[in-house]
Amino acid sequence: MAENPEAPPKVLSEAAKRALAEAAARRKAADEAAANAPTPPKEINGPKGPEPTRYGDWERKGIASDF
Repeated sequence: MAENPEAPPKVLSEAAKRALAEAAARRKAADEAAANAPTPPKEINGPKGPEPTRYGDWERKGIASDF
């Protein structure tokens, strides 16, 4: 859905402008925190491939076990 280039710009209320600024600040803080987060240690003798518990169940070779 394309925007109409002849349409007047939307007028935002002060509360909407503050909310957008706060959301941008939170995104920036989250990006900085993710960039500065330490990398987890490499697992030794762990499962090969994707994490077997990624769906909340233990999955190996296509068989899921729910605890």
